[in-house]
Amino acid sequence: MKEQEYFDIVIIGTGMGGGTLGYALRNSNARILLIERGDYLPSESENWDPKAVFEQKRYKPNEVWYDSNQKPFAPGVHYFVGGNTKVYGAALPRFRTQDFGAIEHEGGTSPAWPIRYEDLEPYYAAAEKIYFVHGQAGSDPAEPPRSGPFPFPPVPNEPYIEDLCNRLQKQGLHPFSIPMGIDLKSGGRCIRCKTCDGFPCKELAKADADMCAVRPALENSNVQIWTNSIARRLLTDDSGRKITGLELDRNGTTIQVQADIFIVSCGAVNSAALLLRSANHAHPNGLANSSDQVGRNYMVHNNTALTAIDPRRRNPTVFQKTQAINDFYFNAPNWRYPLGNLQLLGKLQAGMLTVAQPLVPTAILQAMANHSVDWWVMSEDLPDPENRITLNANGSICVHWKPNNRVAHEKLITAAKKMMRAAGYPLVFVQRMGIETNSHQCGTIRFGDDSSKAVLDTNCKAYDLDNLYVVDSSFFPSSSAMNPGLTIAAQALRVADHLLKK
Repeated sequence: MKEQEYFDIVIIGTGMGGGTLGYALRNSNARILLIERGDYLPSESENWDPKAVFEQKRYKPNEVWYDSNQKPFAPGVHYFVGGNTKVYGAALPRFRTQDFGAIEHEGGTSPAWPIRYEDLEPYYAAAEKIYFVHGQAGSDPAEPPRSGPFPFPPVPNEPYIEDLCNRLQKQGLHPFSIPMGIDLKSGGRCIRCKTCDGFPCKELAKADADMCAVRPALENSNVQIWTNSIARRLLTDDSGRKITGLELDRNGTTIQVQADIFIVSCGAVNSAALLLRSANHAHPNGLANSSDQVGRNYMVHNNTALTAIDPRRRNPTVFQKTQAINDFYFNAPNWRYPLGNLQLLGKLQAGMLTVAQPLVPTAILQAMANHSVDWWVMSEDLPDPENRITLNANGSICVHWKPNNRVAHEKLITAAKKMMRAAGYPLVFVQRMGIETNSHQCGTIRFGDDSSKAVLDTNCKAYDLDNLYVVDSSFFPSSSAMNPGLTIAAQALRVADHLLKK
């Protein structure tokens, strides 16, 4: 085993958490090492090919996880510099003020966070600037208070979507501009193509952690990155209070890295797996796991894709993902519990639909896509300690997940169907997402004020160790019904402030 040089800070993972942290700490005097298990995602023609991206899964790893019945499935993860943000839909909303407090749902209680929205608001504002978020304050009926406007104006609607908004407004609904991280600023790279949501961006115009955080951080001589480096386990001293090193595989060679501070940002599943793999005599149930909470409370949202079709009208929209609906976020007519969020998807194409409908001829799928409007229906799933990440005997990842809060989600689907039929779409189809759709994974290493019930303190430092932090969506005590990306980035900036003051 080859020993490597010493660093002040090692950050494992370069997604929204790790990448943003590296960016925020770049001007310190600390020697910082970013570790990424993948490489840079190549810019190539396949970036924009639906068949390559969705059917052939060109950018997904050849990796298998298992469910609680040991049935294998291919996880929806991407291992590149920038992590899952390389292919995300670039929606970057803030959580609602109420999301930080306890909320009663039909299916149970969404617990309060140990910090308030007001604690995170300045960091939300800073993250929006880093990830050049476009939006319009004042139109979202559930919008939290802001200390200032969005950094950039909203992404404009194309005429067909503008007409749809008018139809929705006539129903008393309040469609609003999705806060989007795409480079539409003056001189920006974005060309408003049809391959944004779910695709890599060939123009490098998506506000991902690679382009907005990692590459700017690497311009500083004190920051470097190791790609193709897989973290295997963290090592501690005999007391178990201090991480002394990280064992990793780098380009086929096993090496160790030493540092004063280690920050785990591998994503909620892989971060939990790394801590569990790092069990030793001082931490027999996994690193930082005296609370028995590592891996527990796994959440991924209740997700459904909804396709509404008007056979009489063609939808010529290219960039469709510009609007969302939050009228049902906290309640609905004759229903006192939260339902969730609706947001337009990027425009569906036949190659994207083929995976879900393999027996339907491509020509029919394309005809459907030509006349459809496409929505993502998202409701909160609630933390459950039995929804958890464990390791099989051979070290493979096992995801124990049983969806909950489904009554609310089905009511949201019903409301969305009614909304679209009233808007002139007689045909509405839905596809409910399963265990493999884990792009919004969170909650497995929760933070809190009580070390017996949480793994991390409010600065994302492990209670059981003096120099270990976890900064990705693992720390979430609840999932809300919003995309998690901006909240991860905001907390990363908050943790960076804490580290800089130490």
